[in-house]
Formats: sequence, structure tokens, C-alpha cells
Amino acid sequence: MPDIINITDFADERLDIYARLTEAQLLHFYEPHGGLFIAESPKVIARALDAGCEPLSLLLDKRLLDGQAGELTARFSGIPIYAADFEVLSKLTGFHLTHGALCAMHRPELQRVSEVCSRAKRIAVLEDVMNPTNVGAIFRSAAALHMDAVLLTGACSDPLYRRAIRVSMGTVFQIPWTYLETDNGKTPQSELAAVKEMGFKTVAMALCDESVSIEDERLLGEEKLAVVLGTEGDGLKPDTIADCDYTVRIPMAHGVDSLNVAAASAVAFWQLRVR
Repeated sequence: MPDIINITDFADERLDIYARLTEAQLLHFYEPHGGLFIAESPKVIARALDAGCEPLSLLLDKRLLDGQAGELTARFSGIPIYAADFEVLSKLTGFHLTHGALCAMHRPELQRVSEVCSRAKRIAVLEDVMNPTNVGAIFRSAAALHMDAVLLTGACSDPLYRRAIRVSMGTVFQIPWTYLETDNGKTPQSELAAVKEMGFKTVAMALCDESVSIEDERLLGEEKLAVVLGTEGDGLKPDTIADCDYTVRIPMAHGVDSLNVAAASAVAFWQLRVR
């Protein structure tokens, strides 16, 4: 049984990472050697560990020690495990969403775009999707609906923000991803060209006069597809749409003009999957 460190005071400095540091402060923790992120709930923490993420500490509701956290704590040899009563932890914003377990982890080193896409047949490209809830939902759909990787522009919300991880149900640790700018600091536009050079046909999800239906048979005939999704409201940039091989729309009914980007991603991923 690992050593359990009892926490009785919410002001205890050992809770700072969980209770008082902002996402930005976590991101820049330990610079220049990488930051931290917080994984929430036993299932999500286990998925992060399975993906090779390195834990810094674990924080638990005491009531979990004799229950579902038993197997989890066995994986934390030599890592501090803090436990506190619910009354202490309930002061944490959103604690009721964590299922009683939080884990501070070192951010993994990002792979290059070429490494992430090396074996992929279907990838998602996110341009400036700034809502972490949407980013998390897109990752969950990508993992469930046969996408092989996700690429993001630098303006996207961080997939390792707490809310994004939570909404993704930990699938951000199961599907390869990286930022487009990781290859030599290139711009998103030039990186889209690099995606094409790897053999991907690019599909801009956009409502415009030149759009073809997502049911167009030519799309299913493509060996490698990159599904490009834009930010909420404004959608994809005109230059991005012009640079893509296809512009595709999802047919709508009842006068609805569009879907939320996360919902649209799920439809697109399922329809454009490798058959």
C-alpha cells in the first residue's frame, strides 16, 4: 500500500497546484522543461498513465481509498498521494465533476506533424477552435469515429486544459495529436501544404456556394483525407478554404443553417471514415 499523506487544511501549500494555479501557470510550470496539466477522475487518470504520462502527485477524496481508487494508487509507487476529507476538497472549484480524484502530471513532449501523421489515413485539422469544451468533444468523436490523429493551430484551446480533458473523457491521451507549428515554426497555411505533401486530400467543412455534399462519392474514394474544421461562428478562414481540395457541407433540414463545430465533426468523421 503506498504511503498516503493526509491533508486537513485547504490552505495547505501542497494543494496549490490543484486549487490555486491557473491554467496559464500550470502551462509554464517548470519552464523551460515543460509544464503541468491536471487529469480528473480515476478513468481519465488511468488513460493518461496508460499513454505514458508522468505523474507528479495524486489527490484523492478519502472515501475512495477503500474503493475504486485502490487499483489506481497501486500505480503511484514513489509518487506523493494526498488524501483529504470531502469537506476540504469540496472547496475546489468543480470538485464534484472530478469523481474524487485529481492527478498533476508533466506535459508530454509534442511530436512533429510528420510523426503524428506517418501511419494515418484520416486526420482532423482544427483551425482556431478556441472553446475547450468543443476541443474536448471533437477529440472524443475523433477517437470514437475512426480518426487517426488530430492537428491544431496555435490559436486553438489547449487539449490538456482541464475542461478539454474532462469533456474528451481522456481520449486526448488515446489519439495522437500535435500543433501544426511544431514543424520548424511554419504557419498553418504552409503546414496544410505539408499535409498535402504527405498524400492527404484536404476537406474544408464550410457552407459556401462551392460546397459539395458530404455524401459525395469522390470523398470515400480518397485513400487519405484531412478533415479541416474552423472556429465557432466564423468558421474557416477564406484562405484555408481556398487551399483545400474539397469544400464540403452537411445537408440540413428544417431551415437549420449549421451545426456546432463539435457536432459537425462527429457527422464528418463518421461519414468520411475508411470503409
